[in-house]
Amino acid sequence: MTRPANDRKKFFCIVLHSHIPYVLNHGTWPHGTDWLYEAAAETYLPLLDVLNRLEKEGLKSGLTISFTPVLVEQLKSQKFVQGFIDYLTMKLEAAVNDYLYFQRSGQKELLPLSLFWRQWYEKIFRLFVDDCGSDLVQAFARHQESGQVEIMTSAATHGYLALLSRDESVRHQVQQGQFVYNRYFGRRAAGFWLPECAYRPGYTWKPPLGEFEPYLRKGVDEILGLAGLNYFFVDAHLLKGGEARGVYLEKFPALRLLWERYREKFKTEPVRPQDPYQPYLAHPSHLSFFARDEISGKQVWSRFQGYPGEANYLEFHKKHFPGGLRYWRITGPGTDLADKTPYDYQQALDRVEAHASHFVWLLNDILKNHQAGVIPSLYDTELLGHWWFEGPEWLYRVVKKLHGPDSEVKPATASHCLEELPPGLLVSLPEGSWGEGGYHWIWLNEDTSWIWSRIYELENRCLPWLQDVNQLRLMNPRLLKLLFQEKFLLESSDWPFLISTMTARDYAEARASLHFERARRVLELLEKKVELSPEEGFFLDKIEEEDSIFKEIVLPDGNIL
Repeated sequence: MTRPANDRKKFFCIVLHSHIPYVLNHGTWPHGTDWLYEAAAETYLPLLDVLNRLEKEGLKSGLTISFTPVLVEQLKSQKFVQGFIDYLTMKLEAAVNDYLYFQRSGQKELLPLSLFWRQWYEKIFRLFVDDCGSDLVQAFARHQESGQVEIMTSAATHGYLALLSRDESVRHQVQQGQFVYNRYFGRRAAGFWLPECAYRPGYTWKPPLGEFEPYLRKGVDEILGLAGLNYFFVDAHLLKGGEARGVYLEKFPALRLLWERYREKFKTEPVRPQDPYQPYLAHPSHLSFFARDEISGKQVWSRFQGYPGEANYLEFHKKHFPGGLRYWRITGPGTDLADKTPYDYQQALDRVEAHASHFVWLLNDILKNHQAGVIPSLYDTELLGHWWFEGPEWLYRVVKKLHGPDSEVKPATASHCLEELPPGLLVSLPEGSWGEGGYHWIWLNEDTSWIWSRIYELENRCLPWLQDVNQLRLMNPRLLKLLFQEKFLLESSDWPFLISTMTARDYAEARASLHFERARRVLELLEKKVELSPEEGFFLDKIEEEDSIFKEIVLPDGNIL
């Protein structure tokens, strides 16, 4: 029986994932706290502005957004607040200085843009200090309370859960994620963002590096279910049951052995759903999940085939120093930075309008043969605003058009989609991620294996305490907190990612080494069980000063450090 057009349950579920590794006290520029300041100024605050505008117009965004616990804690830090205000002040001064420089140097075509940036940063400054009370987390929490957005949690430090060697470590990352979320949002999270969309089913598993006995693991979804979570997201190829391994298994023997063990031990044949636009249940946990839509995803992700490559949009890579403001447009595919032409915001807005209209048409076209369905589109939050300056305005116009009478597809949060389209089919998901090649290569390869060897060593040494709460009660709580803090930091997926992508290799290698060495030394102090020397006390003070990542850490038995 065909549903009436006004009764069709067709939804667009846009999911944004917000994450910055722990950078407070660990550098400024080019690697360090400027990453955090740029994301706050260019993405988080413009998104809040979009939510405020939609709220005033009585429209729900349908936005589902994650904030990793490590990001939440940084945004709540007074060090961030003061540093961010200083950063915005610097940008305001840079706009004035640029205006004077362009005037003296005869670059009159850039004068209006320096005024534009002055006004833009004044608005961002007022939004942060006056409207948000210098508290970004609380501002997003307010929008969740009003039903404007749904906020998800994630792993404590964005640990790559599929490759951690112990279920206890996975559980601790997830448990800390729920704890931090509850602390700042006043409720338990329903949704969980799997770092890098990396999923591993339960099977007899052995670490790809080192000499370890294999043992039967729980699937990542099973651990999420035990933590009281309701849903998660995977990449499209996992739903299809494919083996998108890429060529990297041939390059790196440890990955090949891991894949072969998975194929040997994970015997359940995956169900291959025919409809990618429905939520499903993961086997055996019965936890709901969505699969990323590739069509709408490519339209926004791809700089070459998608909207962000538009010639009239702001060029990300060319900046005017010392202030770092951007004055040029993309101009054309492959255009050299020296040949970029001046940016025109009004021309860019014309293209934003066209791209928003096209995207809404695309969403409706995707579901044109469906009576009901959901299009899950997954993006890094920082894509909108930071990488694609016009992205937040594009999102605002997309949401408005989806609420219009010409669109059958309507914006909806993940939980709302599950209420309207409850999943019924149980699916056995294969192992993989949304990284290049669909497997683990970006995070585990010949350049990053040394990090995993250290992670596995630390996991193995911490295992007795994670398994036996009675032992935990006998340990020095200060040392124990610092140990788990450094373990969390070492497990961050950012370090191998930055190494593999050559984005900030030296910085990532130094950070991984630092956190391992600090964890190992704290372990030695825990095992000595003697009074600390003045030198050891100074060492602990230094860690607490630089790595004050979590105000509190939850233990396996629910006690708090």
